[in-house]
Amino acid sequence: MFKIYQRHIIKNFINKFLVVSLIFLCLVIILSILEEISFFKNLEVNFLFPYFLTLLSAPITLFEIFPFIFLISTQLFFYELFRKDELSLLKTSGLSNIKIINILFLSSLVIGLVTVLIYYNIASKLKFYHTDIKNYFSNDNKYLAAVTDSGLWLKDEIDDNTVIVKAKFIEENYLMNVIINEFDQNFDLKKTYQSKKVNIRNKNWVLENPQITDQNISSQMEKALLYPTNFDKEKISKLFSNISTLNIFELFNLKKDYESLGYSSDEIVIHLLKLSSTPIFYGILTILSAIIMFNFKRNESLFFHVILGILMSVVIYYVIFIFGSLGNNGKIPVISSIFMPILFISIFAIIGLIRVNEK
Repeated sequence: MFKIYQRHIIKNFINKFLVVSLIFLCLVIILSILEEISFFKNLEVNFLFPYFLTLLSAPITLFEIFPFIFLISTQLFFYELFRKDELSLLKTSGLSNIKIINILFLSSLVIGLVTVLIYYNIASKLKFYHTDIKNYFSNDNKYLAAVTDSGLWLKDEIDDNTVIVKAKFIEENYLMNVIINEFDQNFDLKKTYQSKKVNIRNKNWVLENPQITDQNISSQMEKALLYPTNFDKEKISKLFSNISTLNIFELFNLKKDYESLGYSSDEIVIHLLKLSSTPIFYGILTILSAIIMFNFKRNESLFFHVILGILMSVVIYYVIFIFGSLGNNGKIPVISSIFMPILFISIFAIIGLIRVNEK
């Protein structure tokens, strides 16, 4: 069973976390609703529809800023502790600064586990519904892509023709073992193109020595054929990049599909590593925030601490973003792109803990 002072610390910390989360959720909704209203301004939908979509996408956005919510929540927790002079009372009960930080650290770990295992999976599913609904109203809805056990599938529309593309796998700027089927408006097959290698660097694909079947008559070309489409390598990559709509189990399945297709799974691996390290990251940020509070004057205003928390959040965000970009681009190992920022923050936290213990 928890002791009274432990329950008091945990309860106050969770209350601060929930309050700050609610404030940030409101900010996310306010900022997102403007984007949704702009998207639907020329479409005939119920006026409440943009608000509904905003509520679907807000939870996953909130998940992305949880690290900074932990920073600010910890600051507000200690601000109230100092203002009410409860720290002295806790110390008379034999509680040291390190023990208080340890309770907050363990609380952050537990909250982190809950957010990853439960909250994230729910939020990603809501984001999936949001993306699916917006795709229905989007001009890009006619351009679809999917990865299956048999390879990569693309659906395109060119000059009133529907084009279905199947490729075995991707290798750099090329689709390999490609079959392109052209259908008319009645979905009757018009032509079939088969090529072992197709350059997709730009939207004018280059089919190498394709075999063309027209009205059951096949012919083999001895030179490359230029084939106009609405896809290039960059657009195909973007169609598979919205991994925030997938829960943890779907991410693992997609990783297997990408690897079987020859498509880079680095982005998925980075995302999975981020999720797995999230609880410890929350805990370390909580420690860092507590250390900073112990090392600043206790009579500083609430405004000062909030601004300090925001500045810290911005710095940490850009550090994580830079390492993540380097990992996605292959400049550094994927594991390093996730754990090096955590390592640097942990070093600062350990140094700070030594000083706090001496206070």
